[in-house]
Amino acid sequence: MPVYSYTFRDAHGGLQKGTADAENEEILRKRFEEQGFVITELEMIRSKSPKAKTYGKVKLTNLAVFCRQFSTMVDAGVSLVRCLDVLGHQTQDPKLKKILVDIGERVEGGESLSRAMQRHPKSFNNLFIGLVRAGEVGGVLEEALQRLSHFLEKDVELRRKVKSAMTYPVLVAVMATGIVGFLVTWFIPQWMDIMSDLGLNRDKLPAPTRFLVDVSDVVKHYWWMVIASIVCLIIAYRLFVSTRFGRRVADRVRLKIPVFGKLHHKVCMARFSRTMGTLLTSGVPILQAIETVAGTVGNSIMSDALLEARARIREGDRIGDPLEQSKLFPPMVVHMIGVGEESGSLDFMLQKIADFYEAEVEAALASLTAAIEPIMIVSLGFIVGFIVISCFLPLVDVISKLSSGGDDGEK
Repeated sequence: MPVYSYTFRDAHGGLQKGTADAENEEILRKRFEEQGFVITELEMIRSKSPKAKTYGKVKLTNLAVFCRQFSTMVDAGVSLVRCLDVLGHQTQDPKLKKILVDIGERVEGGESLSRAMQRHPKSFNNLFIGLVRAGEVGGVLEEALQRLSHFLEKDVELRRKVKSAMTYPVLVAVMATGIVGFLVTWFIPQWMDIMSDLGLNRDKLPAPTRFLVDVSDVVKHYWWMVIASIVCLIIAYRLFVSTRFGRRVADRVRLKIPVFGKLHHKVCMARFSRTMGTLLTSGVPILQAIETVAGTVGNSIMSDALLEARARIREGDRIGDPLEQSKLFPPMVVHMIGVGEESGSLDFMLQKIADFYEAEVEAALASLTAAIEPIMIVSLGFIVGFIVISCFLPLVDVISKLSSGGDDGEK
């Protein structure tokens, strides 16, 4: 992608210089005009961007800590190069350490911080780059980093709550699978040998017992086919969702699935409102903010709705109208966005919406966990009970025959 050197006047009349990449000059000019900048000079300096070194993806928790420390050091007046050098030496994450060293070298060589971070897209997404760039342009980098660290900490907290709520059900499911696997692969074959010694024919076993024995035979003798089938299904699913059509189908199912669909929708709403509010508070233009949010909301159906709203807003529509027509945004959200737009406090309203939905997610997770526990215990009890009853049914027949044989002998 071509790289351009630019000079423009910001909202305060000051000259800003830097470099940026774009598909062509017209796209870059439109990008700056949407942000309200007046371009005074624009020149292509490289036909293609040099390839960035890839160090892998940094964990979100490490990024949040880095952002908080970075904002504190910048606010204290420490130079960017010195900040990156200190943070690179003290971090325990080897990936982040290498990335910070690379960014520090590029910033020292004259690149802007946002441009240097942009070379590591696996670790710094569009939201991160947009906030840093807005802070650089407005001369309030420390405030932008503080807002970014607050946003990342909220995102980490939300993800932690979701993971912690799912930990118990996953552990129970793993234990249940292990218990059932042990019974089916070891206990049932041993039990079947005992039944054969007692003279029981497999064809004369009760239907539940025959079903259990058949399952045991399949798992014991064709386990490799079971594993291969599961692996093939996982690969097929990943290939399917890697396409645009497949991803849209999967995301639509995630929104419609009972119980979990509402939870996923609330998580997406919390992420949308928190991200959008953070961007607007940092001075990012609304069209650019919506485009960034569309890439981070976590659901392609909602992303398409946001991009459609962006196109409508560009034509002069209000923000709430296209969101309401998409049927994906609740009336309360649309109403609060409309009030915020009219009062000029849209960023504040979005932060309030984020607080509300994060509380909703927490309450939904608590109730979901409370409901899942008895369901999983009952399900595990039903499976184990079915296995035990299936094993005892033939014994009942044997005991009945022995009793009837003893009664005949007495007679």
